Amino acid sequence: MKRRSPAPGLASLSPAAREAVARARRALGDRRATPNVAWIAALTGANRRKISEALEELEDLLPMEEEIRHRHVAAGRPSYAQIRAPFELYALVRLLGPEHLVETGVSSGVSSAHLLAALKRNRHGRLHSIDLPTRQKGPALGPGESIVALPPGRDTGWAVPDTLRPRWDLRIGPAQELLPRLVGELPRVGLFLHDDLHTPEHLAFELRTVRPRLAPRAVVLADNTQWTGEAFPRFCEELGVRLLRRGRGDLVGLSVPNGPTEL
Repeated sequence: MKRRSPAPGLASLSPAAREAVARARRALGDRRATPNVAWIAALTGANRRKISEALEELEDLLPMEEEIRHRHVAAGRPSYAQIRAPFELYALVRLLGPEHLVETGVSSGVSSAHLLAALKRNRHGRLHSIDLPTRQKGPALGPGESIVALPPGRDTGWAVPDTLRPRWDLRIGPAQELLPRLVGELPRVGLFLHDDLHTPEHLAFELRTVRPRLAPRAVVLADNTQWTGEAFPRFCEELGVRLLRRGRGDLVGLSVPNGPTEL
């Protein structure tokens, strides 16, 4: 069942896309954020021309990337632990055009910002985010404290530029309470991203909760699956789809088939 996607394949992109990716990485300050082109293609079915066109738009996001990096530095997080695929998230939303996105786990909001930027470019859609934050205890991050703890004076999503927030439905509280309520309010979910409590039981709960609302061809993503056991592979088996791993890392995804996903 488990199949790793091929090498990122940046060489297959247009020169403009390759340059935009390089500039965006520098602006964000995260060398790990090199998009895996094969993973995007496997999740969306898009060809390399369409993927290049989406990634060329990163050139227009350079001010946003710089603002995110400056906010991290100002908050004492110059090297911030965030999802390694912000540019893939942007491309997925641009290529699929989903109406409703759901993410669990926000922290500073790197993922949220890129999802919101794509929605803004699409001119439709809404991001629904759930976060249960922890707060840094002192002026500096102490031993044993999580890197995702909120710095003093910051709230969930503190790195998300204000211009992107109109399409954002941010809910604070435990996903166990908020996710079922949120899913019940939505007609369909076109993209779901799990990035909060990384346990097998919690991931299985989130996947089970969102499943009845998953739209045909929806993309489901889960980060840090090294800690969640077989929860995601089992979900792939239930849907009868391939598990698509981003390179050799523990960020995985799937594409929902063109049929009902109800239990």
